[in-house]
Amino acid sequence: MSRRVVCLRHGQTLWNVEHRFQGHTDIPLDATGEAQAARAASLLASLRPTMIVSSDLRRAYDTASALGRLAGLDVAVDKDLRERGGGEWEGLTREEISAGWPREFAAWEAPGGEPVADVAERVSSSIRRWAAELDSDGMLVIASHGAAIRLGIARLMGLPEELWPALGGLGNCSWSVLEEGRKGWRLLEHNAGTLPEPIQSDDSPEATQV
Repeated sequence: MSRRVVCLRHGQTLWNVEHRFQGHTDIPLDATGEAQAARAASLLASLRPTMIVSSDLRRAYDTASALGRLAGLDVAVDKDLRERGGGEWEGLTREEISAGWPREFAAWEAPGGEPVADVAERVSSSIRRWAAELDSDGMLVIASHGAAIRLGIARLMGLPEELWPALGGLGNCSWSVLEEGRKGWRLLEHNAGTLPEPIQSDDSPEATQV
């Protein structure tokens, strides 16, 4: 048996619907997001997770808690699993961002925001740290955010930064599955749980296209 990690994106929020950059802003799930979290929990509980860890932001924590209730597990909290910080863009729509910062929008680099390399490092380090506490056949569920998960997975798998855009984004309450093998981590599933649909996320425009 091998240790596995399920990286679960949080459910829908009003700011997702409005295409607003959320970043570190603590936005709750909306009614649709709560229903998505319940559905994801019913599916993931059947995998018998042994540990659940969440970002400290409530949209992720409430998503994780839905699973925790079904699986009979407490939810640990790790601030390193937060979404990428959006600096001056937090709360703004993509249209407002592209109009106000056309050059930065093209590079998807928010003024005062968090560099992608920093996000990738803190998220991948968090996954490694918590996965190290699993038994040899344990399963860890990480509840986090779209850009944070994609960048953390890319770093965990050792992809060079120029190839990080090759990984697409995750829909609300979709997940990716990682397995630790003899030669490191490998990606078994990506953006699972829903049929392909437009993704509303803080992630780069390239990563959110379907």
